[in-house]
Amino acid sequence: MASTTVDTPAPTTRTPRIRSTMPGVAVALAAAVASMGVGLLVPGLSAMLVAIILGVVAANTGLVRAPLTPGISFAAKHLLRAGIVLLGLQLVLGDIVALGAPMLLVVLAIVTGGIFGTLALGRLFGVPRQLRLLIACGFSICGAAAVAGAAGVTDPDDKHEHDTVTAVALVVIFGTIMIFAVPGIATLMGLDARTAGMWGGGATHEIAQVVAIGGVLGGGALTAAVLVKLARVLMLAPVMAVLSIRARRNAAASAGQSAPKLPPIMPLFVVGFLATVLLRSFVPLPALALDIAGQLQTLLLAAAMFGLGCGVRIAQLRKVGARPFALAAASTLVVAGIAFGGVLIAS
Repeated sequence: MASTTVDTPAPTTRTPRIRSTMPGVAVALAAAVASMGVGLLVPGLSAMLVAIILGVVAANTGLVRAPLTPGISFAAKHLLRAGIVLLGLQLVLGDIVALGAPMLLVVLAIVTGGIFGTLALGRLFGVPRQLRLLIACGFSICGAAAVAGAAGVTDPDDKHEHDTVTAVALVVIFGTIMIFAVPGIATLMGLDARTAGMWGGGATHEIAQVVAIGGVLGGGALTAAVLVKLARVLMLAPVMAVLSIRARRNAAASAGQSAPKLPPIMPLFVVGFLATVLLRSFVPLPALALDIAGQLQTLLLAAAMFGLGCGVRIAQLRKVGARPFALAAASTLVVAGIAFGGVLIAS
């Protein structure tokens, strides 16, 4: 008697993969909620900074177990990109244009001068190419988001993940220093609140750090600082496009006659970022929707920062050596110097 067989669909790997990420993503989101709570209790303290610290503590005290790793890695990469997309809702092109042509030229000089200056100093200091590129983008554009964005374009397979983690750690360290340095130097130099705020927005790495500086300076400093910083954030899209084109050329050249898988000219998360910028600029959105989007953006970015913080191993960071720290310090001085001179001239 002939036996009959029933064809069953081949099991897919998608469901197990999703299940494997859920515990880690849940932990990252819980850490983000806790970080946001701490930020509410301590005004001026960035939830993203708290999240990174929580991640570092968790990773170096053995709290991050193997089952959590896939989800935490997912948060560090994909939730961060979603947060960058929502970041575009903070930008209104009309407000940026209102800064005026001189100040917009200063912003362009900060980003381009900071990137090329950091890359040149990185070669001089002997810092590896990928790390110096990530430091250049992070310190010149918008901190950890720019680091992760540049890594996503130039290192999509995470072959240099340690460089990404190191660059983010350096952004946190030196950006935090700027929270205290900018108000102190501005007071010594006798800068008025608006000028000092514009300098802080042009010189400091993270938006949250810029907000803290504006709050310390008082007066009209906060608005000026945030507008200048958001103008720098807007440079994320063209810089990522340039890096992607460069990565395509390098991939094609290294592949020879074969047909390599090339990265997109404009990564999807950058397209999303530009779309939300245009949406915010030309469509009247309810204040409630913007508030919800802002909270969601903070949640996603904080979860991503927790994930990146979990990749920081103190023992490994000690092995990085003094050169990346020296480059980070030099990059901070380059960006702050260009911003200071440009703001004085533009004002």
